[in-house]
Amino acid sequence: MTQSESPRHEDLPLPDYDHLPLGTLPSRISGLDESAVNQLLEYERSHGNRLPVVQVLEHRVEALRSGAEPSGSANPDTPEVTSARGGSPVSPETSGPPVNPPSQGVPTNPAQPRH
Repeated sequence: MTQSESPRHEDLPLPDYDHLPLGTLPSRISGLDESAVNQLLEYERSHGNRLPVVQVLEHRVEALRSGAEPSGSANPDTPEVTSARGGSPVSPETSGPPVNPPSQGVPTNPAQPRH
């Protein structure tokens, strides 16, 4: 496959591929067959070309060629990463108690009296 023929993101066997942490990649690709892993490898080489990711994918292709079997699915137990909606998940109901400065003053300015 040439760079102009690299797989499109929409066609990848893992829809959240671009957002997978490297540490979860081996378990997420364990259910893929050789063709699907090769598709990810071609996509990676033509886009990010991150050496650690390429090495994980190449190792899996070699394992499959050596007789390893896909585990059945692309590990559905691993949560998919979704885009952040912005804002903090902390609310007044979930935040901790207020922190009061010590009686001798504010820690960052000891000369400042306590309110």
